[in-house]
Amino acid sequence: MARPDNKRKKGRGFKKRKICRFCQNHAEWVDYKDIETLRTFITERGKIIPRRISGTCARHQRQLALSIKRARNIALMPFIAE
Repeated sequence: MARPDNKRKKGRGFKKRKICRFCQNHAEWVDYKDIETLRTFITERGKIIPRRISGTCARHQRQLALSIKRARNIALMPFIAE
């Protein structure tokens, strides 16, 4: 039994796959001194944005987290929001 057209479920389609920004730029390492780039990967509260949201690959996400932590330890970035 077919559904009437007005009750048919709408398809969600597919989402465009997010591409790693660092792979796209052929970056070998995420630099902890590049604060402007690192700032785009933390929230207003100071949390590191997860991989599934930012679109970075696993390798660069690990480097990114390490770089953010290093920048926080030498006081280039805050640990929490102001």
